[in-house]
Amino acid sequence: MKLKNVKLIVTDMDGTLLNSNHQLPTNFEEIYKLLEARNIKFVVASGRQYYSIIDKFEYFTNNITIIAENGAYIKSNTSEIAVHKINIDKLNSIVSFIRTIPNTYLVLCGKKQAYIKQNDLAFISFFKEFYNSYQLVDDVLQMEDDFFKIALYNPNGAEENIFPYLNAFKTEFQIKVSGYYWVDVMQLNINKGTAVEQLQLKWHISKEETLVFGDYLNDLELFKQASYSVAMENAHDEIKAIATYQTKNNDENGVVDFIKKNIL
Repeated sequence: MKLKNVKLIVTDMDGTLLNSNHQLPTNFEEIYKLLEARNIKFVVASGRQYYSIIDKFEYFTNNITIIAENGAYIKSNTSEIAVHKINIDKLNSIVSFIRTIPNTYLVLCGKKQAYIKQNDLAFISFFKEFYNSYQLVDDVLQMEDDFFKIALYNPNGAEENIFPYLNAFKTEFQIKVSGYYWVDVMQLNINKGTAVEQLQLKWHISKEETLVFGDYLNDLELFKQASYSVAMENAHDEIKAIATYQTKNNDENGVVDFIKKNIL
């Protein structure tokens, strides 16, 4: 099988391109340069913070296009393409409610950095893999920044222990289970799919020329924005159900393996 008309490749990070130790495939630079030589655009779309993503791509910072915070922030090379801010009054309302959800940690994601309460120190060692630019504060709502996402973490699982609490806010916010432990809350109708659509329009690339990779529920809209969608072997069942293809798991370099076999 060869996909000959692909002009845009978009991949998720955690559980997809990165292995379980949060590392890029060892041959990623080689694959990236081969795609670049063929004028195939490569985009990373993640729930991670922008600064956490570029830390993984230190040699490509000025060339790679990044969709961060599940579509709320898009940056191509060194130019901002989109910043989708949450209304401050709506933000105050939902944060006050979130504080009542049992055993759940809140990260307020801003353009400058992420903010977390001082007394959440036990959470920091896990959190800082995804948010390496952050500040410990007494009250996250007292900070001045452009806020485009609330990330919520529950050590017992997000789909059962966070998501059901937020039903009342679904008409005001985009609420996505973004990983086993995580739920992301953003401006309504903002997701990885809408972000990719913006790039497709900007670059005059169609769905039929787009290939995407993903593993979790925050990739559902991403998969709908491409004719070619690839689920990881380790993907959520809902992702596998709508994917056009499946590849090896993230610890077996499934993304680069698929690209090598079917694009290069």
